[in-house]
Amino acid sequence: MSDNLKQVAPLEEFDWDSYAQGETYTKEAKQKLAETYDSTLSKISDKEVVNGIVTSMNKREVVVNIGYKSDGVVSMNEFRYNPELKVGDEVEVYIESQEDKRGQLILSHKKARASRSWDRVNAALENNEVIKGYIKCRTKGGMIVDVFGIEAFLPGSQIDVKPIRDYDIFVDKTMEFKVVKINPEFKNVVVSHKALIEEELEQQKKEIISKLEKGQVLEGVVKNITSYGVFIDLGGVDGLIHITDLSWGRIQHPDEVVKLDDKVNVVILDFDDEKKRIALGMKQLVPHPWDAMDDSLKVGDIIKGRVVVLADYGAFVEVAPGVEGLIHVSEMSWTQHLHSAQDFMKVGDEVEAVILTLEREERKMSLGVKQLKPDPWEDIEIKFPVGSTHGATVRNFTNFGAFVEIEEGVEGLIHISDLSWTKKIKHPSEVTEIGATIDVQVLEIDKENRRLSLGHKQLEENPWDVFETIFTPGSVHEGTIAEFVDKGALVALPYGVEGFSTPRHLVKEDGTQAQVDDKLEFKVIEFNKDAKRIIVSHSRVYEDAQGGGEDKGGRRAPKREQAPVASMPAAEKTTLGDIEELAALKEQLDQKAIDALNKKEAAKAEDVKAAETDSTDNE
Repeated sequence: MSDNLKQVAPLEEFDWDSYAQGETYTKEAKQKLAETYDSTLSKISDKEVVNGIVTSMNKREVVVNIGYKSDGVVSMNEFRYNPELKVGDEVEVYIESQEDKRGQLILSHKKARASRSWDRVNAALENNEVIKGYIKCRTKGGMIVDVFGIEAFLPGSQIDVKPIRDYDIFVDKTMEFKVVKINPEFKNVVVSHKALIEEELEQQKKEIISKLEKGQVLEGVVKNITSYGVFIDLGGVDGLIHITDLSWGRIQHPDEVVKLDDKVNVVILDFDDEKKRIALGMKQLVPHPWDAMDDSLKVGDIIKGRVVVLADYGAFVEVAPGVEGLIHVSEMSWTQHLHSAQDFMKVGDEVEAVILTLEREERKMSLGVKQLKPDPWEDIEIKFPVGSTHGATVRNFTNFGAFVEIEEGVEGLIHISDLSWTKKIKHPSEVTEIGATIDVQVLEIDKENRRLSLGHKQLEENPWDVFETIFTPGSVHEGTIAEFVDKGALVALPYGVEGFSTPRHLVKEDGTQAQVDDKLEFKVIEFNKDAKRIIVSHSRVYEDAQGGGEDKGGRRAPKREQAPVASMPAAEKTTLGDIEELAALKEQLDQKAIDALNKKEAAKAEDVKAAETDSTDNE
């Protein structure tokens, strides 16, 4: 044993002082051990973004190991966008502090995402990458999506290939997107989910359209409805059914036939060379209604239908789905006066009509309504003989008269000259109005041309037979100047009669010109019963009294004495104010004429001036 001990040599590097103090490791060993331990830890620094592994998690926190001497804790709220997070997932974190007051490593996932978000977003746009995003909420026109910690905008039109009716179902969902637009100035990012779907469908489209043929029948789903037609999804390829190809019958809107998401059978009508536009049809899958129409139907039959379209020239009546006939406005009434179809019926009315023409090959049908009633002109001479009196309704005015309707289909014209015996009517509105009832007498019947000549004044006796005995040439009457017209003035005479005087005959005795509303004496210088014209003169009253003399200045001599008034056949003056003279005159007239005068005098002689003024205003 002693020999063995002799061979043992003391360690040259042994620290006997440390051993004496009870220390196990030398300074060099401690340093080497510390270096070995440090080599097992990650080198980190504050404000740095590193990757870590999720080691544990609960409802409030996520523990992340970044290879440091201690693990960091991150709030679960920062991972809200990723509900699929689990233990073992690699996440990026931002080192806020290596040690807080408690020696805890402080990490942030949100800040890590934000620090690299714009680089990632730009890279996703450049590389056309598919990224994940969390839909946070709705906004006007679309959705707000959390992408790499950035709030991006998802337009409603970019959610899906078909219109979205309920946006709320996408809130709180994580979906895949493509970045379609970035505005660096305003820090705006636009993403699209539709782009991903379109890429998936593109392959399906190529497969489907390569097999398309005209006349092929396919099943599709109603994708969208517009006012002009329906878009059908054929399994990745869209086709359009125009509103006219939905049904053989006339419809106002496609939703009368189909609803959204309906499965329908369609036939391919046409497509372009590149097969990008596909025209579809539904009505072509059923027989044409004209082919299925009853063969026994013929001209003269009475048929029922519904008015579907109105125009000024007529109405289209649907007698069966897809089968329409036209009722021309001329076939709606026996009247010859122009009317619009809207005057007789409206859209939606159920009507009966007679088939006038039927062309099955050309699929045309004309109908008539008036044929259901007898033609009133067949026995017009019996119902409305010449000289008969009837009540009529004023339908229209023209400058030359008024059209009136005695009964439906029987219209006639009252010429303006047949409205009044005494008044010079310039327009029928002076006597009546549209829609008013007026008594008429049948003057003439033109059955061939369906025309009636009617009169209104003929219901009264012609007062001009009496006036001929009163307004004799040379007789003097009191009158009032009603108005000035071309080449003269109209003078209101007794009994509602108008006379005419030229400016030369309106010079007063003092040389001045007579004015409107002047009441003067007038001498009748012409009476034309046929033309109903009376020419009068004021100047002749005093000129004849003076014998037509003139003074030295060339002006007619002023009246010195009251000029004698021309007398009527019984040496009586015709001044209206002289009641006794007028009564004497009436005794000389036929009793029938006297009655007519009384009637006229009671109606019009009370205030001649006012009556003529009203007539002037109407004109």
